[in-house]
Amino acid sequence: MSGAVHLLSLRVLWLVVSWRVVNLEAQRGLLDWVFDATTDRGIRHLSVDGSWEFVSYAELAARTLFIAQQLSAAGIRPGDAVALALPQGPEFPIGFFATLAAGATPCVIPPTLVFRDQDAYRSHVGRVISLGQPRCILATSESAVELESRIGSTETPVVVMSDASQSDGVLPGAEIAVPERALMQFTSGSSGSPKGLGISRGALEANIAAIRRWLRMGCDDATATWLPLHHDMGLIGCLLTPVVNGSDLWLMRPEQFIRSPLKWVECFGRHGAKLAAVPTFGLAYAARRLRRSALEGMDFNDWRSVIVGAEHVDPAVLESFSTLLEPGGFRRQAFMPAYGLAESTLAVTGVALQDVARTVSVERSTLVPGRQVQLLPLSAGAEDGFQLNSCGRPLGAARVHIELPSGTKAEELVCGEIVVSGPSMADEYLEMGPSGVVSRTLADTDGCFRTGDAGFLADGELYVVGRLGDSLKVRGQTVFAEDVEALLLRSASLRRVRPVVLLGNLDGEDTVVVLAEQGDGTWVTEAQALLAQHVPGVRAQVLLGPPGTILRTTSGKARRRPTWKALAIGALNVRPALGVRPSK
Repeated sequence: MSGAVHLLSLRVLWLVVSWRVVNLEAQRGLLDWVFDATTDRGIRHLSVDGSWEFVSYAELAARTLFIAQQLSAAGIRPGDAVALALPQGPEFPIGFFATLAAGATPCVIPPTLVFRDQDAYRSHVGRVISLGQPRCILATSESAVELESRIGSTETPVVVMSDASQSDGVLPGAEIAVPERALMQFTSGSSGSPKGLGISRGALEANIAAIRRWLRMGCDDATATWLPLHHDMGLIGCLLTPVVNGSDLWLMRPEQFIRSPLKWVECFGRHGAKLAAVPTFGLAYAARRLRRSALEGMDFNDWRSVIVGAEHVDPAVLESFSTLLEPGGFRRQAFMPAYGLAESTLAVTGVALQDVARTVSVERSTLVPGRQVQLLPLSAGAEDGFQLNSCGRPLGAARVHIELPSGTKAEELVCGEIVVSGPSMADEYLEMGPSGVVSRTLADTDGCFRTGDAGFLADGELYVVGRLGDSLKVRGQTVFAEDVEALLLRSASLRRVRPVVLLGNLDGEDTVVVLAEQGDGTWVTEAQALLAQHVPGVRAQVLLGPPGTILRTTSGKARRRPTWKALAIGALNVRPALGVRPSK
């Protein structure tokens, strides 16, 4: 009997392991979780009183079907679009998945807190409505009032979510069919006006599957996030992926993280979360605000993944954050630098789980499209070497290559434009034409999309240098705005100011502009000295403006090209703090 019991135990173990592998490898549908939702896993939302409110997936599924029924009763039909004006709380995932369950395409309206200027908010909401052409706007009673107070009345009707707390989840007479266009999202707008992007069901599901495989997500791998849900990294990486995976999620609002980054860190040190995604500035902010004494008693041994993306990955920031948490068991190989963009739904490349992200030092003069990149010892000084973190290899079936200015593919260690392709690519750009919304194909005839980002490949791994459109040739060397900005931000006084660097030709002369929204200080002189050292022979200006001068995306990134254009035509309310040319 003992032998039979032993064989039975082995078979049960094999079935469990096999199920986890199949669950990991299978491409789950966006609404599959609704039909196998459990009561022991779900989403925890941070309440205003600092406690966590738990909504199980079983309850979430019931509420989702209830609101889908409400949408159908309001006249929403398969193929329609629904704009979501929902707070980053329990209502958001319900409204998002209910829209899909009703056969409609969700397009997210950012919260009002994202915009300092009411006119900018009104313009952005108008763009969402114009491009998305939603049949209705789904809101809570509170967000509906807030929306009307900000933008006034709209021709698009507002549907206020009913109280679904007592719903039984029955959806009589309706079929659940995810629409072919599963998401309407907007590019960040860092290099121009945001464009509408139509993301197909297949592309969204393929990207979620690639992320799950990349992270080896099991059902016990909880995620914790504060990222905004109107942005692809927060929405797809930190909400849709955990829900589709059926694993726990700890969900904060961005302003809650700003008030207390400790609450986010506690998710990993006390509550058992294992997965996170965060831009570099979030890690830098947490490292500045957290005190080692507040981390005592926390255990970070199970924190196995911190995806770092959305902006330049600064090795110094990773160092300071890991140093702070290492006494509690945090391991540096948890950092997983990644590269992605809205045009590819979200993720394109990433460092493999448990691998240590490779860092290289590159001779600055070789960061020129078409030139061979010269690697230096990591000990090289900042004046010679520019340190870059690997962003890993392509995920899933994504493909990446580097293209030379001639249009041919580059060899490894040759700088050029990053070109991506694969099953996660968006189907179309949506833009306003003279007679309405115009759809145009995103990729070329080969299915390739030219990103406008510069980078190179080394040993099959991608290194991202910066935006091709935000650069200058200085003594035969290409200088990127992100590169110069990273140099300035090594200074503590400049980090407090958070200046933005712009590069271009102003009044017929190559110019580097440092733009800030704070008053004069010692940092101005320091910025001048750094520019003279690192951008020699180029006219340099330090400009000051009131809050809101720097045009930003809804995710907080500087929109360099539109800001530059506004500066060039005199549309920015700025005054010079520095207008001298560094000596040649």
